[in-house]
Amino acid sequence: MPLLWAAISAHGFGHAAQVVPVLNALGRLVPNLRVLLRTMVPASFFEHRLTVPWELSAVQQDIGCIQNGPLTIDVDATWREHNRFHLTWNDRMRAEVEAMRAVHPDMILADTPYLAVAAGAQAACPTVALVSFTWDLVLAEYPAPPDIAGWTLLQSIRQAYAKADLALRITPAPKMELFTSLIDIGPIAEPVASAREQLAALLHLAPGERTVLVGFGGIPQASLPFSQLEPLTGYRFLFDGPIPSDSTRVISTRSLPLSFKTLLASVDTILTKPGYGTLVEAVALGIPLVYVRRYNFVDEQPLVDYLHRHGRGVELTKEDFVSGRWAPAIRSAFDLPIPATPAAATGAEEAASHLARFF
Repeated sequence: MPLLWAAISAHGFGHAAQVVPVLNALGRLVPNLRVLLRTMVPASFFEHRLTVPWELSAVQQDIGCIQNGPLTIDVDATWREHNRFHLTWNDRMRAEVEAMRAVHPDMILADTPYLAVAAGAQAACPTVALVSFTWDLVLAEYPAPPDIAGWTLLQSIRQAYAKADLALRITPAPKMELFTSLIDIGPIAEPVASAREQLAALLHLAPGERTVLVGFGGIPQASLPFSQLEPLTGYRFLFDGPIPSDSTRVISTRSLPLSFKTLLASVDTILTKPGYGTLVEAVALGIPLVYVRRYNFVDEQPLVDYLHRHGRGVELTKEDFVSGRWAPAIRSAFDLPIPATPAAATGAEEAASHLARFF
């Protein structure tokens, strides 16, 4: 039976959210496809999303960014963790190559760990990078501490990526010049059906009351300005973090019998950061999005541009987010016209058609 080795970055859930629709589409093209998920993303993320047979091998694939919550990147710690990762590079490579040779995968798919790309090349496996950014582009935005050879580390990452047989660049994404063979594909999204009426019944919504899903992806937001949100009548906020027992305006998503993806498809608007999975699904669903920017992450501008071209989005400053001044941005998002040029989420099927040629 054909086996695909899927190496997935565990920096948040965005990379896993890109890979799952591709694997589902590939399973429709390649009979009896099996998938080995090489990632630290928890198995619970895949359980109700991935439709092909799979097993999880929980091994660290890359560092990503070290963050203090979803909106603040610890630049110094990020560089130091990357440096520590590369100090053990030879041991990590040996372990990945041996593991690949033990199971004989038909191909390696990496979104976006460069370790898997380099190991796949050494193990003589066809290797494809599925990318909306690369980690060298992320790190290049940040100054390295003086005791770390930042340029040398970046060059090591670039040399590893360059060993890919093919790169599939997902729309939207920044410019990439590392890969010798690169194909652009469409956006990747796999939204589920709305359960809007069920959600309204569960929340006992009053006529005209609107729902706002507050979710920042796999790196959770620790708290909200709860006292400032209580006076915002006309809205119910669904939050995936801890909530004070006396809150009436904010509801825990964990108290609802609906998955996060179903909630995303069922609410009136979403408040988040510009991350790939949530933003592209919001556009596909036609749901307005209020976003809080970081301004120092490489794929953020392409995502924001895509949102304003094909969806409905309003920026909420970090200061207004922290202070609870949300109402003007939310109202503005609802008032935006529906775009004349919606984007078709064709990326998963396009990626699957390219990957199927390796089997």
